[in-house]
Amino acid sequence: MSQEWARYWRSDNRPVEAMHAHFERHHYHLHTHDTYSFGLTETGAQSFGCRGAARTSAAGMVMAFNPDEPHDGHAATEHGFTYRIVHIGPELIGNLLTDLTGRPTGLPLFHEPVLHDPVLAGALARVHASLSARASTLAMDEALADAVAALVRRGAQSAPLLSSAGQPRGEARLAARVRAMLDESPVDEIGAEDLAIAVGSSRFALYRAFKATYGLAPSEYQRLLRLRAARRMLVAGRPVAAAAIDAGFADQAHLTRWFRRCYGITPATYQRAGL
Repeated sequence: MSQEWARYWRSDNRPVEAMHAHFERHHYHLHTHDTYSFGLTETGAQSFGCRGAARTSAAGMVMAFNPDEPHDGHAATEHGFTYRIVHIGPELIGNLLTDLTGRPTGLPLFHEPVLHDPVLAGALARVHASLSARASTLAMDEALADAVAALVRRGAQSAPLLSSAGQPRGEARLAARVRAMLDESPVDEIGAEDLAIAVGSSRFALYRAFKATYGLAPSEYQRLLRLRAARRMLVAGRPVAAAAIDAGFADQAHLTRWFRRCYGITPATYQRAGL
């Protein structure tokens, strides 16, 4: 019998969230985060697809996902895996980098999605502990500063990683126009033909360009935008059922199903996670 569980924490004054979970049968659907996300595998192993390849994170390893980087995930063994994951907003990392270097600098991007680094794992674990133990704001800021220093020193590269690298410029421009349209009106119902007419392309060319550039189908990206909108509404105190409708989902059950597939928890659990 599966003994899955998940606990979630969210800071109300910093763009930082964390989860501690054990999964055996849960499968993460292909999704992205609008944050840097770092998973610390404690026991077992998790398999996931990222950047066109199958990956595995075993006990003691760190998973490093850049913002908007598609990935999925599931247990690699019958006994499942236990892990902690920390989500840190890019704006916070940018500010901390400026503090570290004394000048504005580009955000780090991570070349390897799986790292074996005890120092980095320890720094991220302290960020997680500051959230789960409801530490003071000062203690959290100190843990974050240490973690960002470790991330930059040990895991990041300065050369940008672009999912569209190697793609024809025309395809990248086409994909960017479609993305801008979806970003502007994520809740509106829009069909493939509507998008094709708006950008002057065939539906097939549009789909191919978007998938090649961003690693997701346009409909998958739209659903993630709607999930993010629902998250913001939940943080603001909007009832789950109302947030579901306002974010473009058919009903609360529809939102809950996709919320769990992509984030491993229910909307209600996320809403109660504020510190």
